[in-house]
Amino acid sequence: MVWLTFAPVADQTAQYLRVSLNLVNWLSLVYVVVAIFFSLITTWVLDSLGLRFSLIMGSWLNMLGAILRVIGMLSCIPERAMFPMVMGGQTLCAFAQPLVIFAPTKLAALWFPDHQRATANMMASMANAVGLLLANIFSPMILSYTNTLFMLLLIYAIPATVACFLATVGIRERFPPTPPSASMVTPSSEFFLHEVKLLLTNKAYMVLLVCFGSGMGVFTCFSTLLEQILCVKGYSNDFAGLCGAVAIVFGVLGAFLLGLYVDKTKKFTEVTKINMCLTSLGCSVFAVVSQLSEQKFIIGAVCAWFGLFGYSVYPVAMELGVECSYPVGEATSSGLIFVSGQIQAALYLLLLQALAKPMVESPLSVCATGTDANLSWTVPVLVMAGLCTLGTCCFVGFFHTDYRRLSAEATASPNRVTDQSTGGDTWANMVPPQCN
Repeated sequence: MVWLTFAPVADQTAQYLRVSLNLVNWLSLVYVVVAIFFSLITTWVLDSLGLRFSLIMGSWLNMLGAILRVIGMLSCIPERAMFPMVMGGQTLCAFAQPLVIFAPTKLAALWFPDHQRATANMMASMANAVGLLLANIFSPMILSYTNTLFMLLLIYAIPATVACFLATVGIRERFPPTPPSASMVTPSSEFFLHEVKLLLTNKAYMVLLVCFGSGMGVFTCFSTLLEQILCVKGYSNDFAGLCGAVAIVFGVLGAFLLGLYVDKTKKFTEVTKINMCLTSLGCSVFAVVSQLSEQKFIIGAVCAWFGLFGYSVYPVAMELGVECSYPVGEATSSGLIFVSGQIQAALYLLLLQALAKPMVESPLSVCATGTDANLSWTVPVLVMAGLCTLGTCCFVGFFHTDYRRLSAEATASPNRVTDQSTGGDTWANMVPPQCN
């Protein structure tokens, strides 16, 4: 929620903070920049200090950042200090994001057996999407009712504080009592830098890193720029927020179905390739229909399609990254893909903003910042569709891999035991019988 607070109401935020629209975009882009430089440290923290430490630390950083944003909007704060303080709070929250967003693959591997991992990863990963959904819905709604950015940030600070309390009090264990799968009986003991080297020399992983990272970059651009693209054509902030929310709702639904399907069939590669192809199709259609006025139903339907096949494939692709890079740690393999996505997102955002040119006349525009926001997005959205399609074509053509983790677990199957007390399969270190 904190990351996407301002994107659905970018033009109004620029008015309240008295800054340009490009500076408002940096309130979202700061997440990308921080992730690029902080993510490698985060992967080490997750694999070395553990899931519990990472989640608690992330929740505290997120809460402190959310509170700092509220303080920055107090009436006693000088006007020239408002934006720097809000940006400072946003930056603190940005440091928290990798600590939380890298956790799902680690959580799924550490606490769930192989037939539940994809579903567990899906549920944890889609929690982030739910936050984006709420931001798309509530940011325009709260601003329209309160007409004050202070109240918007105050409301968003409440769940951040509650989450921090729950994480600090509720997360007590670093590991489950018994390993849930064979791959967790003897977890990776490689040094972090050696793991990175293994990933960078893994052809299949590098294809996934670049191509799926490109898709993540496109989705970041879509989420950040959606309101600015649509307001020029006469669509309100409420409608833009609704489109973003629809994309996420369908993405969560698709992720749920894909998680169940992949857990049963283990067809990680096929699912990822098909979804990326359908996502590219949706992105191409969006590039066309977003430039039309009075086409709410079509734009909403395209956003739903875009979300259904784009957002939903994220947890599957993260699991695929673990499968093709095993025995590298889960946080490291998923973390580097995320870093790739953030680097490409930063480059794409800068490129698309540079390609957006001022419009001489914009009679349909409802952008709150006036001429500063009246930009032509025709070329940028076509470029965005082209980037999405290029990444998909490269992935479909060049990605081939064996499922290393599943193969290792199949080899270790003689050590499988059933823990009737927990009602499921667990793995334990087999202790040889003692001689009398």
